[in-house]
Amino acid sequence: MGFYLDAYASYLKSEKELSDNTLDSYLSDIRQFVDYMKSKNIYDVRHTSNAMVLSYLLFLEKEDMAPATLHRKLSSLRGYYRYLLLNRLIDIDPTRNLNLPKNKRKMPNALTMDETNRLLSQPHGSDYKSIRDKAMLELLYATGIRVSELISLNVDNVNLEVGWLKCGQAHRERIIPIASDALMHLERYLRNARNELVKNSEEDALFVNTHGKRMSRQGFWKIIKQYKEKAQINKDITPHTLRHSFAVHLVENGVDIQDVQEMLGHSDVSTTLIYRQIHLKNK
Repeated sequence: MGFYLDAYASYLKSEKELSDNTLDSYLSDIRQFVDYMKSKNIYDVRHTSNAMVLSYLLFLEKEDMAPATLHRKLSSLRGYYRYLLLNRLIDIDPTRNLNLPKNKRKMPNALTMDETNRLLSQPHGSDYKSIRDKAMLELLYATGIRVSELISLNVDNVNLEVGWLKCGQAHRERIIPIASDALMHLERYLRNARNELVKNSEEDALFVNTHGKRMSRQGFWKIIKQYKEKAQINKDITPHTLRHSFAVHLVENGVDIQDVQEMLGHSDVSTTLIYRQIHLKNK
């Protein structure tokens, strides 16, 4: 039992006349889906359902995936389940009658450089929480990683000596350089604050809350809201706002869109192009 990935890969190679890039794209889509299912403790494709496939697609949407990419991933899943059904490896196709809405994508909200600087300057105390918050905000903006990636970082995902961090899933892992200011605040946090916040010496999370446990998305959202109010920023801010701001500011400074795509970890450049639209709109 399982997900029959090897069998499906062999089928695609032998039965379909696909280019290597298209084949890799199909298999990458299915592996990403399988990884998500396993993260939900589902290890047999027969136990997947329409609701679980929909949950996966909603997860991708929350991760800022472009509508075109979402439709491609659903198409990949349909082909995969069609193969399983034809070979009697499953009884029901959970992608049947499952459609994505054709809503126009909402333009993400980004901060100006002045607003960004005001937000980043808010945590300025010498207490453990302020040192941690400063490191988190600076690192998020300096690298453009997702909030989910930020709070998933472990201590061993960061190399202070070389100045980079490693994030992402196993098949889409990224190595991202850390700008000097963010690196300085991260070093300060690790040197002066983290050990005081951690209660269990076996905790491997890079950023922890005041209970010594891994920081949650909700916990970080509260931190953002707190400093937004202190900075008197009159914009709706989400946990992704600094990521969007990072991308827009890169485009404003003339960084090539494909380089921005690579730094953000977008699988489809159409997702990244929206930041060029924001830049042109703001000119």
